[in-house]
Amino acid sequence: MNLMPGIDSTSSALQAEKLRMDIIGQNIANAHTTRGPDGKPYQRQTVQFEAKLLELGRDQNGQMQTAQGVNVRNIVTDETAGPLVFNPGHPDADEKGMVRLPNVNLTHEMVDLISASRSYEANLQVVRTSKQMAQQALKIGKH
Repeated sequence: MNLMPGIDSTSSALQAEKLRMDIIGQNIANAHTTRGPDGKPYQRQTVQFEAKLLELGRDQNGQMQTAQGVNVRNIVTDETAGPLVFNPGHPDADEKGMVRLPNVNLTHEMVDLISASRSYEANLQVVRTSKQMAQQALKIGKH
């Protein structure tokens, strides 16, 4: 008998949200990187998730199967161009004094970071609640 059935799906969600926060952190850290290894400004990245599903149908107990967690489908690079700003003294300025900045909007990244952080916290609460329920079930089983 599985006393903590939500832990597997919650664990995958925690890992996915941690990766999302890491990618957002990279975006924030590179918000002013005008020249990367490829010689171009940093490009914003995002994480795409998908539901982790088992085969459709019923499990060995005849129960309908549902989503079993979260998979990271891929990490996508946003190819849109960042803004051009006039800064003739910048080492990456073109002949007109224009510099292409990364396509990272710090406000947008902070909103995404708060969202990812809250999702992570909600999944941690599921783990805590599952643990408490399992402890209560064990106490009931002793009597």
